[in-house]
Amino acid sequence: MPELGVRATPGFTRRFMRQKGVPLAGAVVGLVIFAALFAPILAPYDPIDTAPRDSLSGPSASHWLGTDQLGRDVLSRIIYGSRVSVLVGVVAVGLALTVGVPLGLISGYFGGLVDHAIMRAMDAIIAFPALVLALAIVGAVGPGTFQIMVAIGIASVPLYARLTRGQVLTIREQDYVQAARSLGASDVRVLARHILPNSFSPLIVQASLGVAFAILAEAGLSFLGVGVRPPTPTWGGMLSTALPMIERASYLSVFPGIAIFLTVLAINMLGDALRDVLDPRLRGS
Repeated sequence: MPELGVRATPGFTRRFMRQKGVPLAGAVVGLVIFAALFAPILAPYDPIDTAPRDSLSGPSASHWLGTDQLGRDVLSRIIYGSRVSVLVGVVAVGLALTVGVPLGLISGYFGGLVDHAIMRAMDAIIAFPALVLALAIVGAVGPGTFQIMVAIGIASVPLYARLTRGQVLTIREQDYVQAARSLGASDVRVLARHILPNSFSPLIVQASLGVAFAILAEAGLSFLGVGVRPPTPTWGGMLSTALPMIERASYLSVFPGIAIFLTVLAINMLGDALRDVLDPRLRGS
């Protein structure tokens, strides 16, 4: 039986690149990842070095995006802030997938009491808005990059568990799964060889959109002062410190806001394009 996931879609890359806005969105995401990887080389200044004499100087030849209240270069801080955003987005989604997918597989495949127990636990978590739950977790354990990643990851687990369970409930009734079981394949083999690979498509789409949510959540928590601890530069933290200066130096909030907006928009565009390519119902529409 051929896999129904990405590997069974000939011309996937060609169709994906032909989706509207994908090249531009891919360029934006690639630029953010490139900045995160090579921040020490790209940043013209140390992001935490202060220069009080240059405080609140607008964009100029020496400081392309200006300086903040402490004289720190805004461009350098935005470049280094991309590191936190990329790290939190990837790790938080990875954690959610690592926990949520196995729970969804077990719940959907075995059903009964196991399914009931897991889904009620997921319902208890999803009853709280994801950002509020992440805020509560960070408030309980304290701020920090690691705590942010764990909090956002935990808040996202029910989404992947429920999505995986829905896929399993459909796939487990397919003839090839029933044939594998009748031939004596173990539950682990059926899950790993037949069910999980055929559940990849919606998980890939949701994971791409989840990265965008994680970046927004990190920015929101840092803006509220419970995110990554200063002086580590983050886009949300920059917005928070710029708030009192919004009338005097509006550029302090404009540039990190643009960075968040473009990054999240680009990731969402790529996620929508993935959905259009991977969902057979949308092909050719």
